[in-house]
Amino acid sequence: MSRRRRKVLPTEPVRCVIETLSHDGRGIARDNGKAQFVDGALPGETVMAKVISSRSKFDELRTVEVLNAGDARITPPCEFADLCGGCSLQHMDSDAQIRFKEATLREHFAHFGGIEPQEWVAPMRSPALGYRRKARLGVKYVPARESVLVGFREKRNSFLTDIDRCVVLDPRIGERIMPLREMLHGLDAYRRIPQVEVACGDQEAAMVFRNMDPLSEADTAALIRFGQAHELHIYLQPKGPETVHRIWPESGEERLTYRMDEFDLTMKFHPMDFTQVNAGINRSMVHRAVEWLDVQPGERVLDLFCGLGNFTLPLARRAAQVVGVEGDESMVVRGRENAELNGLSNVAFHGADLQADFTAQSWAAEGFDKILIDPPRSGAQEVCEYLTAFGARRIVYVSCNPATLARDAGVMVRNGYRLVRSGVMDMFPHTTHVESMAMFERVDN
Repeated sequence: MSRRRRKVLPTEPVRCVIETLSHDGRGIARDNGKAQFVDGALPGETVMAKVISSRSKFDELRTVEVLNAGDARITPPCEFADLCGGCSLQHMDSDAQIRFKEATLREHFAHFGGIEPQEWVAPMRSPALGYRRKARLGVKYVPARESVLVGFREKRNSFLTDIDRCVVLDPRIGERIMPLREMLHGLDAYRRIPQVEVACGDQEAAMVFRNMDPLSEADTAALIRFGQAHELHIYLQPKGPETVHRIWPESGEERLTYRMDEFDLTMKFHPMDFTQVNAGINRSMVHRAVEWLDVQPGERVLDLFCGLGNFTLPLARRAAQVVGVEGDESMVVRGRENAELNGLSNVAFHGADLQADFTAQSWAAEGFDKILIDPPRSGAQEVCEYLTAFGARRIVYVSCNPATLARDAGVMVRNGYRLVRSGVMDMFPHTTHVESMAMFERVDN
């Protein structure tokens, strides 16, 4: 059987005139009608770009020279931006990034849901550097460099980027990349630690090292010294997530914390728990959600995909009763811990399969006046079909994927709700992630 020959790619860069941006932030050009997706290029620009792959319907390229820069082009704040896959839009100014994300949300509403909100609200923004409090960093020993690399993958390949700092990570982590690399290279197990999870609270920061083999006493001591020197909590993960355990500090609860002063709340979480990566946007997001729901003292509120209570507990400061529902039992436990920590007795957390009809559950029997939903990227199509059974007057949907938000909004509209307002939240500056919020009201209101 003959093998298909790999197409020979041009060795010289080609000239591309960029027309628009794709949803993943690449410039789009045309070559005799064939689409060209160009990394590092912006609308209105003319660039020279190297072809890195070619398919029947499109080519993929990487910018090597900008011949005619667009108005939105800036010098990236990070020297590794052209190569590192952690960010994709650092060459675009912040205002243009926001316009791109707003346009993406509008297009998805039109394409998937065939709808548009009655009101577009101003985008939610925060500082674009030093914001990221959660990340998974790859670790790899590279013999050719005689060095351990730590960071994100390069754009569109599996190699780790050779960085010594990261300006988008919280400085407690981002400014310690090089010391981290040097410490790891000095371990006996320097070839057997493939990743480091990082998590930051308001006061504490933690690193979780995935160790493929048991560590020597010397390696354990080196990790502890690193934690002491840089004021970091140090955890190990020898196997699955359930094996994560702290080795420094030696005593105390395995928790980090963040505050929501507007609601007089202290939230505790484990470094492996899901929390929002951007503390400033999270505070603004919770404020907006509570404001949009307009919860009254006598009302009963449902919070779906509630996690550790990030929205549930602020809502409980306003409502008569709040029910938080989550599919992950460990997060249900965390929600209850946080309710007790903050002295809230008008909130209940329950575990449930949110892909199934939950309307007959005992906690749902009394119905709800208002509902908040914050699903994963896959959205909540099935959930949205069930929500109408409660007859809630208002629903706020927090989304990390404009495509599934638009799809689910279509379900809501078909089931008797109108899309009142929506807007984007710049949770991940310098990336193409589009976080947004939408408010729905029952049509008979």
